[in-house]
Amino acid sequence: MWDFEHPPLDAPLAFRYQIDRMSPAECADRLATGAADIGLIPIAALATTPGLRILPGCTIASKGRVRSLLLVRRASQPLQSLRSVAADTASRTTLAHARILLRHWGNPSVPFLPAAADLDAMLAKADAAIVIGDPALLALEERANRFERTGELLVYHDLAQEWHTLTGLPFVSAVWSASPKKMGAPGPESPRTALGTSGAPGLDFETWDSITHDFIQSRIHGLENIDALVAEWSARIAIPEETIRTYLTTNIHYTLDEECIEAMQVFFRLAAECGVLPEYNLPVPELVF
Repeated sequence: MWDFEHPPLDAPLAFRYQIDRMSPAECADRLATGAADIGLIPIAALATTPGLRILPGCTIASKGRVRSLLLVRRASQPLQSLRSVAADTASRTTLAHARILLRHWGNPSVPFLPAAADLDAMLAKADAAIVIGDPALLALEERANRFERTGELLVYHDLAQEWHTLTGLPFVSAVWSASPKKMGAPGPESPRTALGTSGAPGLDFETWDSITHDFIQSRIHGLENIDALVAEWSARIAIPEETIRTYLTTNIHYTLDEECIEAMQVFFRLAAECGVLPEYNLPVPELVF
């Protein structure tokens, strides 16, 4: 989001886009109702809303270790014998990936218990925990301190790394997607929203090419300003600067390349085979750009 938040392009982009920030699930809901034109959504949401279009070029993915998606278990309990998993429900896509992995590990039906993202509290109510985002990064930083404090030996499974070991493919978390209610009907206006309320009527494909360009350029400029982002985020979260730098430059992959597209197709195929997204009534959704 670099260009949308920093000069010199933030002002002209603010004329064309209204940005609202919310959870990934809420972004997907806004797209489904047509209340937003564009949203950064979990890839699982592509199966819930027929006709969603993917903006080419940008993604949130990992081609190895990601650090911010963890399954944490007690070392004394093997994966196949877990009786319950406390799960941060912030990302349905991550939970679906975890379900596929647990099936591979021989424990396909272990119950997931919804829980707030607090590792100690999660492990007090379940044999293992799925921790996502900043709480996962903080849990890794706190790993040695927690062992000194509790004496409890834990195993930290990086779900992106485990997915890559299983499939040989990236872990794709999210893509930018466009509401089907805004596609295909010619209209002269640019979208007023990226994530949020109301928008332009119908938008023609020339306009969507321009929108895709805006997002790809913002990605490129963000990667050119990693030092500034590291300084900005080290002031917001209690994680060392070098850890944030590694996360932004190594752990996260931002380009929706052919390997990521293949990973999405494999995810939906395995999810259908495993029945881990039954509410979506999968068949595998077609990926439309």
